[in-house]
Amino acid sequence: MFWRHGRTEWNHAGLFQGQEDIDLDDTGRDQAARAAEILMARGPSSIISSDLRRAADTATALAERTGLPVSYDKRLRETDAGQWQGLSFAAIDEQFPDDNAAWRGGDPDVRAGGAENRLEVGERMLAAVTDAVARIAPAETLVVVSHGGSIRAALAALMGLPPARWGALAGLSNCHWSEVHEVVGRSDALFSWQLTEHNVGLGSLPAEPLEG
Repeated sequence: MFWRHGRTEWNHAGLFQGQEDIDLDDTGRDQAARAAEILMARGPSSIISSDLRRAADTATALAERTGLPVSYDKRLRETDAGQWQGLSFAAIDEQFPDDNAAWRGGDPDVRAGGAENRLEVGERMLAAVTDAVARIAPAETLVVVSHGGSIRAALAALMGLPPARWGALAGLSNCHWSEVHEVVGRSDALFSWQLTEHNVGLGSLPAEPLEG
């Protein structure tokens, strides 16, 4: 299960956070607490999280309710967005129109703010998740607490979507989650994972910008 962190002031203001270490705001902390009550009932057995505070504090809300420890992995961070970090999406469009158009259009090769591209994010996310899955039993549930852009890249990479089709996956709202199940015992399967839920959460949560 992939769980996006709660809202931050930068999310609310429409700023591209990237790997800037921004705290949850009051709304985000409330979102995390409420969502954790629901996720606790799913019977998670392991929690891993980005080490950025907004994800780590979201993971803590679930850890406090389940008694599970949280393991932190830098590979679960949001996209490194270089020069775009801290800018509004309007400012990015004004200052970097070509790159931003390619980014928003889903081009997997374009580098956000001159830093990471989506393929690189997907690769590191997939490596982190694969390592964590190897440490749990097949019937257990892993909760991965991360960020909007990095989760979408992870889902695309995990399901083996062609890079040109990554844009077909909608982003996650703050504190929403997506669930995937491993396909086992089928020799004819062309894929290893199935997406069974996507962008699920409390109905009252507002949509916020994806990256962050």
